[in-house]
Amino acid sequence: MQSQYKRVLLKLSGEALAGKQGFGLDFNILNNISSQIKDIVNMGVQVAIVVGGGNYWRGRTGEGMDRTTADYMGMMATVINALALQDALENLDVVTRVQSAIEMRQIAEPYIRRRAIRHLEKNRVVIFAAGTGNPYFTTDTAAALRAAEIEAEVILLAKKVDGVYSADPSIDGSAIRFDQLTYIDILQRGLKVMDSTATSLCMDNAIPIKVFDLDNAGNIKKVICGEQIGTYIHN
Repeated sequence: MQSQYKRVLLKLSGEALAGKQGFGLDFNILNNISSQIKDIVNMGVQVAIVVGGGNYWRGRTGEGMDRTTADYMGMMATVINALALQDALENLDVVTRVQSAIEMRQIAEPYIRRRAIRHLEKNRVVIFAAGTGNPYFTTDTAAALRAAEIEAEVILLAKKVDGVYSADPSIDGSAIRFDQLTYIDILQRGLKVMDSTATSLCMDNAIPIKVFDLDNAGNIKKVICGEQIGTYIHN
């Protein structure tokens, strides 16, 4: 099997890392994801990762809390996940670097675009933590922004569902899964794929998105090799 891409950005939700327990880290899932990442790195694919923090904290969790404070707490949650993912990858002898949008030099490099690209060129996996470093922006927007900055060819949006549906399939049994959509479809239909800011950013920069689930082992490799799984979003 051969990859269709040279450089990809993988967006991992915090909820996907928690598995069925719904909170914290499921280390079986973490190790499985790391093993899949190692497989595609060995194929010569340059991999950057943006990780969410919803398995520990979501900005809206803090009822009555100042939105800015709550969002910064969410950014800290993404750093926990980034360090856990780094550890799991390095246990498999995959060289990684964590870059944080909020400086914390004892545990991560500050985000510097040129340095990130250089790491990728040296086949190091780069994990972007702390979102964009700004409140009021989600990690989906961070994924779109970083993908544009590093000139990734595609965003691999790994979720707990196997694509984009017309409604929540866990609630509506008649929900239809789409094989392909345009960015405009996402925005006009209000589909819950990425937030509108992230979707618009991908549309403006012509960055395709592949939405798929992590439950099936090997899905990351299948997606980059062009197998028709999940939903493909493009212009």
